[in-house]
Amino acid sequence: MTQELSRTRVRPSSAGARLLPAVQTSWEPLAKQAVVAALVVVAGVASGSIPWLLVTDAARMWQGVGVALALVVVTLLMARWPALRRAEIVVPLGDFLAIGLLRYGTGDSQSVFFVIVVLPVIWIAAGRGRWRILVPLLGVCAALLLPLLLSSERGLTPSELVRLSIAMLVYAAVGGVVNELSRRSLLKLSLSQHRRRLAEAEVSEAAFVQRSLQPADGSDLPDAFRVAGACVPARTVGGDFFDWYPTPDGGAAVTLGDVMGKGAGAGMIAAAVRTVIRSGRDDADPAVAFERTAVGLSTGPTDMVGAQFSTCFHARIAPDGTIRWVDAGHGLTVLRRSDGAVEFLRSGHLPVGVGTSWSSFDAALHPGDSLVSVSDGVLDLFGGSLDSIDRYAALVAAHHDIDALVDDLITRAGAQEQDDDVTVLAVTWSPR
Repeated sequence: MTQELSRTRVRPSSAGARLLPAVQTSWEPLAKQAVVAALVVVAGVASGSIPWLLVTDAARMWQGVGVALALVVVTLLMARWPALRRAEIVVPLGDFLAIGLLRYGTGDSQSVFFVIVVLPVIWIAAGRGRWRILVPLLGVCAALLLPLLLSSERGLTPSELVRLSIAMLVYAAVGGVVNELSRRSLLKLSLSQHRRRLAEAEVSEAAFVQRSLQPADGSDLPDAFRVAGACVPARTVGGDFFDWYPTPDGGAAVTLGDVMGKGAGAGMIAAAVRTVIRSGRDDADPAVAFERTAVGLSTGPTDMVGAQFSTCFHARIAPDGTIRWVDAGHGLTVLRRSDGAVEFLRSGHLPVGVGTSWSSFDAALHPGDSLVSVSDGVLDLFGGSLDSIDRYAALVAAHHDIDALVDDLITRAGAQEQDDDVTVLAVTWSPR
């Protein structure tokens, strides 16, 4: 029976990042209108309670307050039914009416509250399209001319005409600046989103390639070997890898590596290490594969790849159960005897990319014995403390079947958020 699992876990932060903008957008009109309405209400209450603030028409003033509050209700409906967002521009246009009524009721041209009109100007101008400069300009004009419509006895005096012209120029400048800044920001945002989509596509392709390099099953191995392997990367692309393949003498070779770091860069190094090691399938000594890998990763005196070192375990199991193994700074491989005893296979060799030479060691499997190797992310499943290795060894001892062992570790990895890749490789030798 052969098992291979490879899962790419989607981190909650990634999914939340895609949903958050939509949630924020649905409440944006309410947030904007709440600020406008609050200022209009404060202006009305202050004018009605402070004696030295002028009130020329209390009814019109409170009508303006009522319009601003009614628009808050409209934005609440928009948050409840996002389809109403298509008519969002009605809200800031209504604010011009509310502010015009407030201005008329609090002294007309002497009102100190007309400056609130800058808020709907910014609201409309902050978006795509040059028409967003003209529309708030017309809104300001309507708010300034509203007293002429409400009072049949008044006319437009020369001083008011000059005041109107200056106000129009000022607010036109405000709208133009806000619109241009908004246009540039939206352009940068669109470009950033486009680049992010390209990067996500490249990462997805890299993850697909990485999964395709993992062995699909152990059907090409001799019948004496049962294998199981799984990898749960901390990100879409991981720095861990595992591999198995038959050897020319009728045995099997197994490899597990852990490249320093995570992400696409570590995944590229992992693919290179795995490929070079597999290319040495005809070499009887597994240490030769590490030496070839070190040469393949070296780039000369200015070796930048060497900073991305890889701990690695590689073993060749002969048809009679004899193991020749080499460990490059890994130290997380055990022999699980059929009676439950656990023996660690360790050496003092440095990782690939740091060391220059390695030596192989011999061990022997008895019928029913298993070879189990894991990445250091597995230790995090047991708390990552000093006794985590003992807990891991106890778990291996408790599982006679390697499929159950791999399932147990992967279940633990899926039950909690991991900062490191979790990879496990196991092989059982059971000659007929």
